[in-house]
Amino acid sequence: MIRTFHHRDFDAARLADAKAGAVVSVCLPARNEEATVGLIVECLREQLVERVALVDEVIVVDDHSTDRTADVAAAAGAKVVDARSVLPEYGDGHGKGEAMWKSLHASSGDIIAWCDADVRAFDTAFVVGLLGPLLTEPGVDFVKGFYDRPLSEGGTGGGRVTELAARPIISLLYPQLVPIVQPLAGEYAGRRSLLEQLPFVQGYGVDLGLLIDISERVGVDCIAQTDLGVRHHRNRPLDELSPQALAVLHTALVRADADLIVGAPTLARPGSGTTRVDVGERPPLVEVERDQRRSRPA
Repeated sequence: MIRTFHHRDFDAARLADAKAGAVVSVCLPARNEEATVGLIVECLREQLVERVALVDEVIVVDDHSTDRTADVAAAAGAKVVDARSVLPEYGDGHGKGEAMWKSLHASSGDIIAWCDADVRAFDTAFVVGLLGPLLTEPGVDFVKGFYDRPLSEGGTGGGRVTELAARPIISLLYPQLVPIVQPLAGEYAGRRSLLEQLPFVQGYGVDLGLLIDISERVGVDCIAQTDLGVRHHRNRPLDELSPQALAVLHTALVRADADLIVGAPTLARPGSGTTRVDVGERPPLVEVERDQRRSRPA
């Protein structure tokens, strides 16, 4: 049973009172998002850090941006972390999941919430809705967001990778996750005590990978989802979604049966060569920290 809520079920000020000393971090993985990241950080800082003290830190992990993402985020009040400076002994990896893994390491929160940095007309209801079940519902350790996604040309829709890749493979291989409305949504939150036990796929497979791993290691009873309202962000052309779909499929298949995958995943198109898709995984942070303690001089 996956419990489902609406962001209107929760009030930011009441959640701040319910924190009971817990530290809350909001992390934004960002690559070349100077147009939107500053407004998101400013909104979080003014409404959830200063006004009601629900959020204790806002962190932007700059994932090898070539624009002014880092400067804009810092000016808006975020703690900005260069992805290359976090756990450099594990290499200079790129990708959404890599930035999320590094943000978990760089943050101090007992509860971590992630939001995408390309959202237009950002609303703090996103964060309030994610934190609500974690702060008020016993047994909830991970909360996934879902929302309406208006298309730029009018109407509602989007979620093409979800409908054409994630949902079919969930139906076939992971039926316990069928109730999740948007398994690839980039807005979710969880307890550090759980998140540090999990590997993170470096690329776009991270969203589904976390859901599968949590459901199989802990069970779906600890997962909740919240309707976050409406989300506006750029809609990518179809050819940009194919590598994402391959990463999602690889993440699901390798967890079902690693023998199904032969060789490095590449996307091949007739007449266009091949595109290597990043599906590497970072180890659980509990293992990283254990290795670091062992390597320290006695």
